[in-house]
Amino acid sequence: MSQDWKARTRAVHAGTRRSQYGETSEAIFLTQGFVYDSAEAAEARFVEAGADEFVYARYGNPTVAMFEDRIAALEGAEDAFATASGMAAVNGALMSLLKAGDHVVSARALFGSCLYILEEILTRYGVEVSFVDGTDLDQWRAAIRPDTRAVFLESISNPTLEVIDLPAVAEMAHAVGATVIADNVFATPVFQRSLELGADVVIYSATKHIDGQGRCLGGVVLGRRDYIRKTLEPYLKHTGGALSPFNAWVMLKGLETLELRLAAQAETARCLAEALAGHDKLARVLYPFHPSHPQHDLARAQMTAGGTVLSLEIAGGKEAAFRFLDGLEIVGISNNLGDAKSLVTHPATTTHQRLGAEVRAALGIGDGLVRLSVGLEDAGDLIADLEKALAAV
Repeated sequence: MSQDWKARTRAVHAGTRRSQYGETSEAIFLTQGFVYDSAEAAEARFVEAGADEFVYARYGNPTVAMFEDRIAALEGAEDAFATASGMAAVNGALMSLLKAGDHVVSARALFGSCLYILEEILTRYGVEVSFVDGTDLDQWRAAIRPDTRAVFLESISNPTLEVIDLPAVAEMAHAVGATVIADNVFATPVFQRSLELGADVVIYSATKHIDGQGRCLGGVVLGRRDYIRKTLEPYLKHTGGALSPFNAWVMLKGLETLELRLAAQAETARCLAEALAGHDKLARVLYPFHPSHPQHDLARAQMTAGGTVLSLEIAGGKEAAFRFLDGLEIVGISNNLGDAKSLVTHPATTTHQRLGAEVRAALGIGDGLVRLSVGLEDAGDLIADLEKALAAV
């Protein structure tokens, strides 16, 4: 791969492995295991597999390796390890790094399953976790200690779209030798270069924008080669969080159109935020590139576009929010995001229902909040659909 290739070219060609047949589209190596020429060759492979040698699909596979190489090239990372889902990536990144007695500082505003890993699983095994308001640098400064092993954050939080000052947090973490782990799903590899902003490890749920069409589960962890191969890989290959070859092939196809899709979706999301801001049925519209967003300037400093998701606070609470959701025709009710189809969910009763009303309120997840993932439909059609649904509130 040429180092001069731009991102869109890397997303189409990086990491390609061709068989002896010279296929145009990447091959799906749908195999669990691999055959060796001799017993001696098998022994040698298990001692140390070469760069293009494989032992077992739980450890690696040619199609999966193509996806790992391509997303690493797009992200600007030294290496990557693909996982069975986004949450397998989050779990692997944290569990492989930490042990009993370690200290972690995390932003409080997180996806419900991420909170479960930090609050329930890590603490069960003796890891101390401190939560902070991710937008308050003074809280980060007070919480990070000399013995802090890692910090964890969503670069844009789900679903309140808080934007974290990643360079500032990374500077504090690195001062004590802590590893910065950033879940970059909402910012996407197209709109934010989190490694360049100071993150050491970047996580994606490939289920979202990378697939982009609601077909497969997948995840990926990216970072320095030493971390990926010496810390993360041993944990994941022995605990079984590997991505299937078929799903890896789907993700490869998704990467080819990623930039084109996200550019169109983000532009539509911006148009929707502008059209809905100030609507009398809405208490607030949250979109990182809209001037009303609390971290608008920071978002523009760190990102090249505002992303594909906006959140709307429907005046009138849960009943009004449900009427809005039920009044939509084009937009589907689903807890997924990053799809070619526009999707909406009510976090308080779906993705964040486990947290309880008091915790949700502290996170800004009110009963009227809905999260809208903007797809590839016509912007005018979506605006008309949203306005019609708001009229029913």
